[in-house]
Amino acid sequence: MIYINRKSRILTAVIILLLSCTLTGCGAKEYAFAYDPGSTVSSFQITESAMARQSQLFAEDLCVASSDITEGASVDMTGAESAGLFDLNQTDVIYAKGIHKRLYPASLTKVMTALVALKYGNPEDTIVVSAASAGITESGAQLCGLKAGDTLTLDQALHALLINSANDAGLAIAEHVGGTVEHFAEMMNEEALALGATNCNFVNPHGLHDENHYVTAYDLYLIFNEAMKYKLFSDIISMEEYTTTYADKDGKPKTFEFKNTNQFLQGAYEPPENITVIGGKTGTTSAAKSCLILLSQDASGNPYISVILRSEERALLYEEMKGLLAEINR
Repeated sequence: MIYINRKSRILTAVIILLLSCTLTGCGAKEYAFAYDPGSTVSSFQITESAMARQSQLFAEDLCVASSDITEGASVDMTGAESAGLFDLNQTDVIYAKGIHKRLYPASLTKVMTALVALKYGNPEDTIVVSAASAGITESGAQLCGLKAGDTLTLDQALHALLINSANDAGLAIAEHVGGTVEHFAEMMNEEALALGATNCNFVNPHGLHDENHYVTAYDLYLIFNEAMKYKLFSDIISMEEYTTTYADKDGKPKTFEFKNTNQFLQGAYEPPENITVIGGKTGTTSAAKSCLILLSQDASGNPYISVILRSEERALLYEEMKGLLAEINR
């Protein structure tokens, strides 16, 4: 069953395929079908067995919306290009503005970087930083100060990636897990397709601007929702600050010490009454403008994902996010 939220109706199609034993043989077998970005239903998993044949909808446990859902909302989102609020327990889209529009994600990219790293890497792995990973020179790029030959664990790099939003940590993770940045980007895109996130394309692990690097708010919901299945990810995004020691090329100790870029966690902005911000990821570039994705809870502990893309500037972004979270109480 695909869930129909309270503000939109979703047209669904059910495909029933009869698979001949003469072609496939009897017994249990699974068939994974390619995604169609133009379809309102991303995929089916067709399972054949000797006793029964059934089709399972891909989006069975996901929030789904095919158009904007803004009727009755009080939040002013005129300063943002795209925004979504997703009720995870009820699989309901509470608010949606342009959630299928392709936009630049800036450092919200790092949610996918972390997801791929956690899925295919080991947090205890040792990373040796290459000259390329330490060589970001783009003006304004957030860096944690890695140098060629530094050694740190994947766990430490993930903390730098998600708390400090360190672009050099993103490159180091990509080279360690994927062998090359290019191959890691392929892994990111493969993982996105597997999640049904069919309207995004990743070319790097950090989100520094590239015209071919884009995502949608809805795809980010899917990616963030999957990343939260990893406890380490959930733990990291909720940390207010982080300090750790790693080693330089000569084995001498170096220290990371930084605060979370999420201004809700720093206390600079307060969420609405009865709403608790658990954590999330920030993102800013001149092309993407100000972006934010959050995990929050209501007074009963029910979880929500909220995302805003391309807000005009940071102060406005946080005011818009407060207004979006207030829709939970309506």
